[in-house]
Amino acid sequence: MSHSRHAARERTPWRSASAAALLLLGLAAAQAQSAPSPVRGTHPEHELPSKAQLERRLASVGFLLEKSSAARQIEASGEAEALALRARAQECYRQAQEAFRAEDLAAMARLLAEAGALMREGARIAAPAQVTGDKQRIDFEARLASVKALLAADRRVIEEKHAAPEAMQTIGAVESMTAEAAALAAAGRLAEGRAKLDRAYLLARTALSSIRGGDTLTRSAHFASKEEEYQYEIVRNNTHRTLVLSLLADPQAAKSAEGATQESVAVAERLRREAEARSAAGDHAAAIEPLEQSTRELLRVIRGLGIRVPG
Repeated sequence: MSHSRHAARERTPWRSASAAALLLLGLAAAQAQSAPSPVRGTHPEHELPSKAQLERRLASVGFLLEKSSAARQIEASGEAEALALRARAQECYRQAQEAFRAEDLAAMARLLAEAGALMREGARIAAPAQVTGDKQRIDFEARLASVKALLAADRRVIEEKHAAPEAMQTIGAVESMTAEAAALAAAGRLAEGRAKLDRAYLLARTALSSIRGGDTLTRSAHFASKEEEYQYEIVRNNTHRTLVLSLLADPQAAKSAEGATQESVAVAERLRREAEARSAAGDHAAAIEPLEQSTRELLRVIRGLGIRVPG
């Protein structure tokens, strides 16, 4: 192999990269020479679109102001602030037309940009209620589907375990809450309906947890270790805690709560902390008992608030 061919093979990568870069620079320079010179504003460093481009932009902003969905949305909203922003955008557009006729392209570009920004802000102000309402409706329907799935699971487990009659009373309470939530949503009171539906969801979850966890004498055999059983009890306790917080967030339920309710909540929290401390020390077996006691206290609170939960 000749020395020249050998040298060509061992040419370093940066030389190849440099050659490619030079080629791209050459193409860019050729395109720049053949392209029309941009119009410049008062500041040489700020390049403006060409006159033809600005003319097309003038037409598109005109459409945005008068015929677009954003324009219809602002008109339909009746929002004073949104309407005022659109009026300002229209004035900017009128001035942009005058600047175009005077061939003041820098002013024209600035005014069109301002008109577009004002319209976007107006559309944003006009839209929130509709957008929020749509999202609330979607979230409500998703939660409703979850409640129905939990109810089906509750019924299945009740049948399998031949659970006590109070389990069916809980199902009835969930169905009643769900119907009330649906009625509120249908009346346009989505926030209230969602709050009630969330309580129905938590009650259905708590019922399922209580029914499944009722086999106190035999369920230990289903766990590989005391730590695994402890984690199971943590989930049950969390479910009951969340339901209690949700119920007490309801003004009507909170009003009916007595001092004994608050005392039971405090006892449940103390037992939970005791269980967590034992678990942190590595004694999961000793942590299970206070955790179960905590859950029973929370169950007492739930029942004291008029909700029949099996367990």
